[in-house]
Amino acid sequence: MSEAPATGLPERLPVRSCGNCTLCCKVYPVPAIDNKPANVWCKHCSPGRGCGIWEARPQFCQDFHCHWINEKSFGEEWKPSIAKFVMNNEGENRFAIICDPGHPTAWSRDPYGSELRKIAAKLLTQGRYMMVYAGPMKHIVLPDQDVSVGKINDNRLFSIRKRRLNGVDLYSVEFGDAP
Repeated sequence: MSEAPATGLPERLPVRSCGNCTLCCKVYPVPAIDNKPANVWCKHCSPGRGCGIWEARPQFCQDFHCHWINEKSFGEEWKPSIAKFVMNNEGENRFAIICDPGHPTAWSRDPYGSELRKIAAKLLTQGRYMMVYAGPMKHIVLPDQDVSVGKINDNRLFSIRKRRLNGVDLYSVEFGDAP
């Protein structure tokens, strides 16, 4: 891939279909389906085949927008069933990478790691950041480093700081205490 995919754009109509990918049906919690926890297959999913209640799926599932499906600049290697992680926008300022629990470091290996750093750099210029949920931990991806921000259920406060040194933007994560 020659250019990091755009991630700050509004969700668009799908440019491709899920095909045999069903990873989102595993990694996300769906309270409306018997309080389905994250990292457990949905009871309505046939892994590798699809959703058994597609037409009547819960609102959370209807609202979910897989970035691979919506962003044509991501190649086939970024398909969640191949990459072993799902990408999507979480709110206005966070771009999320949610790893298959059996592959918590998938996001960090190439070709993904170097491209995700480019995307992280672009997001930071837009006032956004990239959060990776990998195994029990979450990490912030910066252009030059990854910073662990604790366990997934921790709600540590943090801020991303930017400083310029010799014409180069340097980023760091600072942690604060809860009010």
